[in-house]
Amino acid sequence: MAASVAILAIGTALAGGYRINLTPSEPLGLWRIIPLHRPAAVGDLLFICPPATAEMREAQARGYLRSGSCPGGVAPLIKTVIAVAGQNAEIGASVSVDGRVVSSSRLALRDGKGRPLTPFTSGILPPDSIFLHSAFPGSYDSRYFGPVPISGILGLAQEVLTYAP
Repeated sequence: MAASVAILAIGTALAGGYRINLTPSEPLGLWRIIPLHRPAAVGDLLFICPPATAEMREAQARGYLRSGSCPGGVAPLIKTVIAVAGQNAEIGASVSVDGRVVSSSRLALRDGKGRPLTPFTSGILPPDSIFLHSAFPGSYDSRYFGPVPISGILGLAQEVLTYAP
């Protein structure tokens, strides 16, 4: 009986747009997906499904992405939009957008296990794409996988009950 109640509660929470974040890129805990009824903008904190690409399959194999309901079997990401289509994202020692350095965007050359990380090659973001970032130093974001299609946006990320260690 308790298992049935737990399954029903989890199903209801997922249907209501609630998600649990267990990654350090954003505070740990309960979040909610809020529908986005406008184009994504710089500064938006989003839930987004990454595209099912070779880079994302490699990221999942390395343990950067958790399993979930997005295409490719990965969990949605919670990331901040730092650039939109038409803006220039430059990757050097850190990220610059249209010539302005993004704070907390220093590039790592190796992951926590010493494996090499390949940065995204700089460039103008194509139509219908966004560039994502997290201030967490070990975050796997657009610094490494590049811009992502806006078609993967699930909605705005709203903290409900979180804890930042």
